[in-house]
Amino acid sequence: MITDSRHGLYCEAGGFHIDPWLPVDKAIITHAHGDHARPGSRAYLCAEQCAPLLRRRLPDAIVEHLPWGRQTTIGDVIVSFHPAGHILGSAQIRLEHRGDVWVVSGDYKRAPDPTCAAFEVVRCHTFITEATFALPIYTWDPAATVIAEIADWWTANRADGRASVLFCYVLGKAQRLLAELRRIAPEPIRLHGAMAALTDVYRDLGIALAPAERIREDERGRALAGALVLAPLSARGTPWMRRLPHPSSAFASGLMRVRGVRRQRSFDRGFVLSDHADWRALLDTIDATGASRVLVTHGWSDAFARFLSERGLETGTLRTAFEGEAGELKAEPERET
Repeated sequence: MITDSRHGLYCEAGGFHIDPWLPVDKAIITHAHGDHARPGSRAYLCAEQCAPLLRRRLPDAIVEHLPWGRQTTIGDVIVSFHPAGHILGSAQIRLEHRGDVWVVSGDYKRAPDPTCAAFEVVRCHTFITEATFALPIYTWDPAATVIAEIADWWTANRADGRASVLFCYVLGKAQRLLAELRRIAPEPIRLHGAMAALTDVYRDLGIALAPAERIREDERGRALAGALVLAPLSARGTPWMRRLPHPSSAFASGLMRVRGVRRQRSFDRGFVLSDHADWRALLDTIDATGASRVLVTHGWSDAFARFLSERGLETGTLRTAFEGEAGELKAEPERET
């Protein structure tokens, strides 16, 4: 059903690619992150909630969409989208051809998230899973616990007149933080300009977020003392940071489970908040699908495939041009697109 090609995953029976990294005629997209939705394809198909984000990131693209669960036939393949729980509009893609059912999960998580539909288990014969955090060391605490830690850090910095700069991903993580902080934020949260446009898309779609204001060009020093600022990693070490008074820096990511990463990158704090499944959730999800074949991509794919093989599953790996979140700290800077 799915094979590797130089453009990405290809479905010959349907004549389309899934999350291609090079331009193609027909691209079916799991979600709007830049490592899955690349520019240049002739036409895109995505889940309904993904479409506004995709159009924002790829303003010249032809974007069609389907509501959750609605089936369409492309070539000889029945295609439908099902929630993946990763970010707003993130989808698993179910493919059925002559009774054989495959599910391409994209990126997914099982933890509750007020900004997106919860993950839906889809039974299948073959399941393509991510492996971004597919090691036993990666386990997540409840989001409420992490948000309380962020609130305490912000409170302490406010008392000292310091700005709290929380680095996070522009799409998905920033909006999840705003949603989780909505009921406890004592003042509007400040946003780096790269966060503003996509955050507006979330608000336009009715997602409840904490009050937030873009930092103006003329704001600096005392005007930002005590503020909680959400910013992309690309802002680190730039002149933009000089406007913030004695900032304390932190990063919100599953990568922060490994303390050495935080020390290596010189963050004052690390908050373990991920939009991916942790080790236990990956295993539980694979069991729930009933799949006898599991193909692995992104992250710790080789190691995870070997582990699943030892559990009696037919496994293999699929190559990718991008490392996802696991490679984010060494990847090119995020850009507003």
